[in-house]
Amino acid sequence: MQKIINAHCHIYPEVIAQRAVQGISDFYGIEIGLNGQTDDLIKDGSEFGVVHYLVHSVATKPAQVRSINEFIASEVRDHPGLFTGFGTLHPDSETLEDDFRHLVDLGLKGVKIHPDFQLFSLTEERALRLGQIVREAGLPVLTHCGDFRYKLSNPGQLKVFLENLPGLTVIGAHLGGWSVWNEVEEKIAGRYDMYVDCSSCFRFMDKGDAVRLIRKFGADKVLWGTDYPAWDHRSEIELFDKLDLTEEEREKILYANAAKLLGVEG
Repeated sequence: MQKIINAHCHIYPEVIAQRAVQGISDFYGIEIGLNGQTDDLIKDGSEFGVVHYLVHSVATKPAQVRSINEFIASEVRDHPGLFTGFGTLHPDSETLEDDFRHLVDLGLKGVKIHPDFQLFSLTEERALRLGQIVREAGLPVLTHCGDFRYKLSNPGQLKVFLENLPGLTVIGAHLGGWSVWNEVEEKIAGRYDMYVDCSSCFRFMDKGDAVRLIRKFGADKVLWGTDYPAWDHRSEIELFDKLDLTEEEREKILYANAAKLLGVEG
C-alpha cells in the first residue's frame, strides 16, 4: 500500500469541536460528516495508508492563539511520530513576537494562517510583519489561499506576500487559490519557489486543469491533504486516483514531498 502523508488537517478539542465544524460547514456551505477530533482523524485515515498528519487550527481572535497552540502541541506529544504540528498566529496580536516564541518553545514546526477567517489581506503590513517573524526563524507558513467571494488570500494577494518575503517557505493551500484557479495559473504557478497542497481541490476542478496546474507548480512542490474535517480520506483518495499522473508524480505528492519538508522519517 502506498504510504500517505495528509498535509492539511484541522483538529479541535472535544469541548469546541462540534461548534468549530459547524462554523466550517456554514462558511463554505458544505455538509460535514466528520467530527474534527484527533481520534476521528486517525480512524478515518488509517485504513488508507496514512502514516503521518500535519495538524493545525486557526485563531480568529488574538486571545485564542496560545490556548490553540498548547492544544496542538499536546496532541503532537500524545501521538509521537504520527503528527507534525503547525501553530497559529493572529496579525492583530499586541504580543505577536512573544506568541511566536511561545509557539517555537512548544515545539511546533510552522505557522498556519487563514486570511479569510482572520480578516486580513496578505498584502497588508501586518501580514508581512507576521511573515518576517516566521522567516527569521526559518519556519514555513501554510496559508489558506483563494475564495471567489473575497479578495484577502487570492493569487493577487499571495503574489504580493511572496514578493515581499523572499526566502520564506510558503505552502499555499488548495493549489494556491481555492475556486480561482485560473488566477493561480496566470499570476503565481511556476513563477515563485513555493509549495502548494491540493486539499479541497479535485471535487471542484476539471481533472485536466488540475494535472496541468500541478505540473506548472512542479510535482515536487505539491502536498496531498484532505482539509479534514471537510472531506474524508476515501473520497479524496478516489478523486486523486482519477488524475492522469505518473507513478513518480503520485508518490511525490502523496508522501515524499511532505516527508522531506516536514522531516518525516521512514
